[in-house]
Amino acid sequence: MLLIFSTIACFIGYAIFILLDGAAELSRIISRVTQVMLILSIYPLMCWLDISISDMGFVPVKIFLKQMIGGMALGLATLLPVLLLNHALGITVIDAHNVWTLDKLLVSLLVAFLLALMISLLEEPMFRGVLISAYAKRIGITATIFVSSLYYAVLHFIKTKTSIAVDEAEFSDSFKLLLEAFENLLNPDNFGALWALLMVGFFLAVMRTRLQLGLAWCIGCHAAWVWQIKMAHKLTTVDQNSDLLYLVSPYDGVIGPMVAIWLTVVLCVYLAYEQFVKNKQEG
Repeated sequence: MLLIFSTIACFIGYAIFILLDGAAELSRIISRVTQVMLILSIYPLMCWLDISISDMGFVPVKIFLKQMIGGMALGLATLLPVLLLNHALGITVIDAHNVWTLDKLLVSLLVAFLLALMISLLEEPMFRGVLISAYAKRIGITATIFVSSLYYAVLHFIKTKTSIAVDEAEFSDSFKLLLEAFENLLNPDNFGALWALLMVGFFLAVMRTRLQLGLAWCIGCHAAWVWQIKMAHKLTTVDQNSDLLYLVSPYDGVIGPMVAIWLTVVLCVYLAYEQFVKNKQEG
C-alpha cells in the first residue's frame, strides 16, 4: 500500500506543485499526499480485514479521555527524564536566542500540544490500531510487535530534502525524489534515530498487546512524547561540541541512542517482571 500510494502521490503531487507555482516543496507535497491516502485507507482496511472499532482499542468517550490522560502521564514519565539528563550532561543547552514571556510560553505550549495530539490521533489508529489488530490474528503477538514497530520506524525516514525549482521541474522529478526518499533509509546518520523509533514502536505495541491497554493510552503517550520533543526544539539547542553528542541523533537532536537505551531498559524490566509473575503463578 505504501508503494502504491507513494507512486500515485507522485502524479498528484506534481500536479499540485505546478498549480501552486512551486509555493511548497515538491518532496513535501508528495509526502503529505501519501500520508493523507494512508490515513484515508484506515476505514476501508478495517472493513476489508473485518476489524471493528473495539478491535482497534477504542472505548466510550469518557473512558477514552481518562485513558488518554493516563497515557500522557506515562509519556511524560518516560521521556522527560531523558531530556533532563541530556541537559544535565551538557548535550543540550538552553537556546539563549529565544526571549520568552509568559504569554509566548503558554501559546507555544498550547500549539505544540495541539500539533502533538493531532499527530498521535492520525498515526496511532493505523500503527497500534489497524496493523496490530490485523497482524495479531495472523502472525502472533511477538511477530506483530516487531513488524508493526519496524514499519512505524522506517516510515519516518522515507523522505528527502532535495529542492527543485518550479521552472526547472519535470514530471520525472517526482519519481527521482521518491527514489531518493527510499534511499534515505540507508543513511547511516539515521541509524541511531531508527533504533530509538523502533524501541518507541515496541513500547507502544507492548502496551496494546501484552498489557492489553486501550488505544487511548497509546495516543496519550505518543502525544506527550511529541509535545516534549517540540518544546525541547523551542527551548534548547544541541551543543555540537559535546563529547556525548553521539547519544542524540542528527535526525531531530532529541531522539537517538540515549532514548533507545532507556526504552530498552524499561521494556526489559517490564518483560522480566511479567515472566517473574508468570513463573510465580505457575509455581
